[in-house]
Amino acid sequence: MKKSLLAAALCVLVSASAYAQSTAEGPWLVRARAVHLDSANGDTTPLALSINNKWLPELDISYFFTPQIAAELVLTVPQKQTLSAGGTPIGSFKHLPPTLTVQYHFQANGFKPYVGAGLNYTRISAANLPAGVSVDRNSFGPALQAGVDIPLAKNLYFNLDVKKVYIRTDVAAGGAKLGTFKVDPVLFGIGLGWRF
Repeated sequence: MKKSLLAAALCVLVSASAYAQSTAEGPWLVRARAVHLDSANGDTTPLALSINNKWLPELDISYFFTPQIAAELVLTVPQKQTLSAGGTPIGSFKHLPPTLTVQYHFQANGFKPYVGAGLNYTRISAANLPAGVSVDRNSFGPALQAGVDIPLAKNLYFNLDVKKVYIRTDVAAGGAKLGTFKVDPVLFGIGLGWRF
């Protein structure tokens, strides 16, 4: 009985020590990334729709509830995309895709890998499309994530991150639905993070 209590107490102390060491940096982690958007360009309409791939700025804010569990909010500014049909530009739109994920951070020496899953909401605005063509302005979909933080200095990290985000919109012409355009991008990110 005493050995069991001693083992339990030791486990609590080790966990508390690990948590104290992690929270000594603080529970917040802010990252700035350059992100490459690589669209899947899936299209069920007869228009062969696609958008351009591009680099974009990203800011994310993470809060660590424990040394392993964190929530991350991914933010950017509205991104303008060129919409093409059969490879020919036919218009443009802007999209704002904030994403919230819950992450699990693995404890490793020298680097800190993580995986995450969550929800994306995308708002499409400033649509400049051919007369009679419209798109659904709101999209909700899952988001998957994996990445690694590599310590550079005290509280400063180099970050590599990849996300798969599901963004889809219904396309209509003259009020009749033509099909669904699936942006569904893979986002490759590289940046710096600061823990406080």
